[in-house]
Amino acid sequence: METGTGNGANDPRGAGRGSGRRRARLVTGVLLGLLVACVGAGGLLWLTRPQPLPAPPPEPGPAQLATAAVTSGVPAALPHLAALIAERERHLRTRPEDARAWALLGLAYVEQGRRTADAAHYPTAERALRTSMRLLPHGNAGALEGMAALANARRDFRAARTWGEAALKVDRKRWTTHSLLIEAYTGLNDYKAAQSTLERLQKLHSGTAVMARSAAVYWDRGWREDAAATLSDAAASAGAPAERAAWLERAGQLAWERGDREVALQHLEEAVRLDPDLRAAQAGQARALAALGRTTEALNAYRVALAEQPSPGYALELGELYESLGLDQAAQVQYDMLRAQVRNAAAGGVDEELVLGRLEADHGDPDEAVLRLRAEWRKQPGIAVADALGWALHRAQEHEEALRFAERATDKEHGGGVRSALYAYHRGMIEKTLGLHGPARRHLREALLINPYFSPLWAPSAREALDELGEPPQVEPPAA
Repeated sequence: METGTGNGANDPRGAGRGSGRRRARLVTGVLLGLLVACVGAGGLLWLTRPQPLPAPPPEPGPAQLATAAVTSGVPAALPHLAALIAERERHLRTRPEDARAWALLGLAYVEQGRRTADAAHYPTAERALRTSMRLLPHGNAGALEGMAALANARRDFRAARTWGEAALKVDRKRWTTHSLLIEAYTGLNDYKAAQSTLERLQKLHSGTAVMARSAAVYWDRGWREDAAATLSDAAASAGAPAERAAWLERAGQLAWERGDREVALQHLEEAVRLDPDLRAAQAGQARALAALGRTTEALNAYRVALAEQPSPGYALELGELYESLGLDQAAQVQYDMLRAQVRNAAAGGVDEELVLGRLEADHGDPDEAVLRLRAEWRKQPGIAVADALGWALHRAQEHEEALRFAERATDKEHGGGVRSALYAYHRGMIEKTLGLHGPARRHLREALLINPYFSPLWAPSAREALDELGEPPQVEPPAA
């Protein structure tokens, strides 16, 4: 008897259907495997295909370049400074409570005033910095540092020291403040503090601004080769053209102080090429050109520098060049201009008593020079002031006291390690007047050895004085 199980186990049709399903599953598996393989291969190809390079970051604009410069202690180009000032002022019109923006604006105005010798920028800088401190009275190292920079620019080194030390109390590792303090300590004749601060600065940072500050300290200590080599490294490592131009200008000044006229002119011409607004380099060119006998070019270079940057120091140099050429009336025009420039600077809080005292000592009223420079010495007794006061006393017939100040300016024990032809000349002339012929010969020769061209007016005077002194007398050896 047959029984119907319904499972089709012995049914050929059922067996066919089972085989068909297995084949279908097999084909489906193969197809799925191929699909997975294709997807995997495609993914691998997608992952390994050349990827498009990311777009380069946009080039920094003028305001950004100036910000990077002024906050890292390096010179900024004048057009970039103008852009930064305009940008910060726009920002502050909508966000007047931004203390850090006020501090940056103040610092930019300080740099603009320094670059242009326009003291009118300094009161604006001070208002911005004090606004920043009012908005952020505690922990505002940026504004405190800005006030130190402003005081240095005004030649108020006591105030610069006070502000700088206050900034360091907020942030001991703020290396840019150390650099400003070195300048202040040097102006106050505190060379030990300047040296120790430099050592801390060199541990904190190693950029070109530190190299340039180190070179200045080396020069003050009489290490001329170290100073020149350090500035050369700074110029080679500089980034922006304005920064490199600034270090080349200083290198040119050091070469000039050594009497290397051609090297000085080479550095200064390159500085002007890189930054045509760098008037200090143009005035330096004028010095070197005058020393090379290229007088017409020198006069033109001085005029261009003074037209854009009315610095009393440049006016004094140009006046003395005119005087050396016998053009006394033209010289007097420059001396009168210098006095007007000093008055303008004083209105902006800038102390130009040093250069005014030098003018009065040599081309005006020596007694007036003594009064001004005594006051300056009490306020900030730096080496430059010691030299100028000593010379003014000499011109006012106070030769004994004059020699004491001249010794301070040239004696390493008192910090006077800088090798200055002008300082040595002043000391030698004072000694000659006092009948100290041996020391006078030594110092007058030293002046001409350091830089035979140190002044178109006073270098010939040094040679004449040496001729008058003659050779030292021959002393017979004692009898045996």
